[in-house]
Amino acid sequence: MGWNWLLVIVGSLLILLEVALGGFAGFDLVLIGSALVLGGGLGLLFHSAALGFGAASILALAYIAVGRRWVRARMRTQHVPSNVDALLGMTGVVTARVAEHEPGMVRVRDEVWRAVPASGGQGPLEPGTVVRIESVDGVTLRVRI
Repeated sequence: MGWNWLLVIVGSLLILLEVALGGFAGFDLVLIGSALVLGGGLGLLFHSAALGFGAASILALAYIAVGRRWVRARMRTQHVPSNVDALLGMTGVVTARVAEHEPGMVRVRDEVWRAVPASGGQGPLEPGTVVRIESVDGVTLRVRI
C-alpha cells in the first residue's frame, strides 16, 4: 500500500470518527480528514507521494490558519430568548385593573397575562396603562410603569 492510500484511509477515518461521535471536535476532524483525502487523491492521480503529502499539508495548515475561525463563526449559535425570558423588559397594556392585592390582566403582544405590580412599583394600574415587565413568577407578570 502506498503513502497516498494511507492519506486517503487516515483522512476517511478522521471524517468517520467526527461523524460517529457527533461533532465533538467542532468539525475540525472532518476538514482535516478532507484535506488528507484530497492530498492523497491528488498524489494518486499524479502518481506522486510528495505531491500528496505536500497538498495535504498545505490544505490542513490553511484550514488551521484561516478556515477554522470562519467555520467556528458559522457554527456558533446565538442565544434567542424564548418563553419567559423573551417577556422580560417588554411592554404591555393593562386590560383589567392591577393593584397590590388585586391581580389584573395585561396584554403582551397577542397574549393576555395575569399581572401584579412589581415590588416598589406604583399602583393601582388602570386599564390602558402601558407597563414594562420586570419579572415572571409562574404565570403571573410583575409589572411597573
